Amino acid sequence: MIDSQIQQEDISPDWRWLVVEGKNDAFDGVFFFGVRTTGIFCRPSCSSKRPKRENVSFFDSTNEAEIAGFRACLRCRPKDEYFPGAGADLVVKAFQTLNEEDSETATIEELSRQLGVTSGHLQKTFKSVLGIGPKEVMNMMRIENFKENVREQDVTTSLYESGFGSSRSLYEKAGERLGMTPAVYKKGGRGERISYTIVDSPLGKLMVAATAKGICSVSFGETSESLKDELGKEFFAAEIRNDDALLKEAVTAILRSLEGEKAILTLPLYLRASAFQMRVWSELRKIPYGETRSYAEIAESIGNPKAVRAVARACATNPVALVNPCHRVIGSDGKLSGYRWGIERKKQLLDNERKGKVAGR
Repeated sequence: MIDSQIQQEDISPDWRWLVVEGKNDAFDGVFFFGVRTTGIFCRPSCSSKRPKRENVSFFDSTNEAEIAGFRACLRCRPKDEYFPGAGADLVVKAFQTLNEEDSETATIEELSRQLGVTSGHLQKTFKSVLGIGPKEVMNMMRIENFKENVREQDVTTSLYESGFGSSRSLYEKAGERLGMTPAVYKKGGRGERISYTIVDSPLGKLMVAATAKGICSVSFGETSESLKDELGKEFFAAEIRNDDALLKEAVTAILRSLEGEKAILTLPLYLRASAFQMRVWSELRKIPYGETRSYAEIAESIGNPKAVRAVARACATNPVALVNPCHRVIGSDGKLSGYRWGIERKKQLLDNERKGKVAGR
């Protein structure tokens, strides 16, 4: 019987989940993850189908996983001996330091000093092993702390307790991570009436949500419950109701896009975002059906060729799947890179569009 305490585990963003998503074998032996729906635990690089985040628990050892009631995966054999590389070991120590020390006020230089390495070496290691830099990780942690704090405190107190030195630094990051200003986020959509519907699609459950001004969310998920929970967490103070009839036309248009509709969806949108995000999303809608662009090409097209990482973050925070076709953006090396709703869905979308283009649909 899996420990009931684990089922109440916080499912906020975790660097270990980033590793599991990427099936990163550099961390095999560093930690293990268990899947509550199967009762099985695996090593990070396990080739089995990726589980839903809310069903995953992390463990420091195989013994810890077994005590919690999980059994070893027969595919990846997590109980075999693995030897993590020096890079993975450094990243783990960095996260331990950020979590144990005063991570909200830490800088890359301070973190490097505590770890006994140069800041350049730390950044290079994070990039090569985890795929993102330590600065991005620290910003993410601060934003997540702010999101938790602001529900209980005022914006000013929350921003300082979350490690932001000024309101300016918070507002600069808020557009990318929150999709709205901190003040509006604190309100949790107060005063908004959000209607939603959830239907079956070739890519799993599809949720479409809208305010009176337009569509605010198009999202994929495994279950209706997880999609409703996601909407409720983001708009915790809004009036949220199910309304299949109201959104029937929008859902029909979106499902048709999955079946090969080449025309850009012209659904009314209500997106709260920074000016930069809006520019990126607008550029995404210009990518022709069946084609792809690299993050670098999108950055170039908006007149800011150095903003490749920022473009990637804007794609990652896209709230309306398919309408803003972020699945059509790939790495310069041709790799699919990340996708908010899973790499498997991104691959399927691109494969279907390529086949449709060849067939002349």
